[in-house]
Amino acid sequence: MKEFELKYGCNPNQKPSKIYMSDGSDLPIEILSGRPGYINFLDAFNSWQLVKELKTATHMPCATSFKHVSPTSAAVGLPLSDSLKKACFVDDIEGLDDSPLASAYARARGTDRMSSFGDWIALSDVCDVTTAKLIKREVSDGIIAPGYEPEALEILKSKRKGNYNIVKIDKNYVPAEQETKQVFGVTFEQGRNNFKIDNELLKNVVTANKNIPDDAKHDLVISLITLKYTQSNSVCYAYQGQAIGVGAGQQSRIHCTRLAGNKADVWHLRRHEKVLNLPFKDEIGRPDRDNCIDVYISDTPEDVTADGMWQQFFTKRPEPFTKEEKRAYLDSITGVSLGSDAFFPFGDNIERARRSGVSYIAEPGGSIRDEQVIETCDKYGIAMCFTGMRLFHH
Repeated sequence: MKEFELKYGCNPNQKPSKIYMSDGSDLPIEILSGRPGYINFLDAFNSWQLVKELKTATHMPCATSFKHVSPTSAAVGLPLSDSLKKACFVDDIEGLDDSPLASAYARARGTDRMSSFGDWIALSDVCDVTTAKLIKREVSDGIIAPGYEPEALEILKSKRKGNYNIVKIDKNYVPAEQETKQVFGVTFEQGRNNFKIDNELLKNVVTANKNIPDDAKHDLVISLITLKYTQSNSVCYAYQGQAIGVGAGQQSRIHCTRLAGNKADVWHLRRHEKVLNLPFKDEIGRPDRDNCIDVYISDTPEDVTADGMWQQFFTKRPEPFTKEEKRAYLDSITGVSLGSDAFFPFGDNIERARRSGVSYIAEPGGSIRDEQVIETCDKYGIAMCFTGMRLFHH
């Protein structure tokens, strides 16, 4: 296929629209179902790069959930604990423990379920039946993967009355070293960001605490690769093999740190016993449960727990989840890793990160206030390395 005509561009008024290879060669994809749009393909190609690079770095099956050209999360195929399965709404999926790929997507989709509603999915490996069954029941725009088991493909084709977007990409495709784009009729050209992210990048530990264990290095690599394909400015919290909070596209870095930290906090709080045991009515679906949980954890829980409201969702009125209880639970968490796509200009970022259990940080360094940032890390015993590498993505 030399080119593919799109329904429209970013918006319905932007026509005509298509994708093609500038050198006239075949596109490196097959469209197996549906008719992906302009933004779908932006998500598809960015998300595929992320999982391909993440698998190269970790040697594990990987998955990501994308919305509007940024990942809501990315994860590797580690088994899920019983509480995490319940928090991610996958405790009823048969064979989940036997499919690292399905486990990766369960983690990625389950991290920020509010943002992942209507996501684009990328898988590093051939989609198996367990992963397809998990995807089938979620609201999603489409998927890109290097292949699909026959039964898995049929399961996915049944979504959206047969119109679910399914893209197969040539896993051996390597793009040209130079990339171009146009803005306002002006052509931009640059070399592709081929910088390799691995543990070698984490050797320059600049804090008094020099100890970054292997599992934390693993999480730091996940956070940095996630940031490489996240709209800047961006900050990413990672924990136990997955990105748990992504703050993207903010003009101020502290706002990125707060946004990502708030998402990480919600991810942690979803695993609290009060949240896991919310007495939902059987007929309340996953999207409505996501909304209720988000509100229940928020500063305005009365929107779902007040008399006249709780009866719509629950079999009985949920117990209050007080601010003090939430803070105590979050204060018990440590070992979270954090990556930043550019340097932290002030120590306030570290102060906010600490409140979400951050113990390890990777950032480029190079600020005139590096010493202030290091001092703030030292105050809390946080280990921080300077990577010397910026990861802006636009």
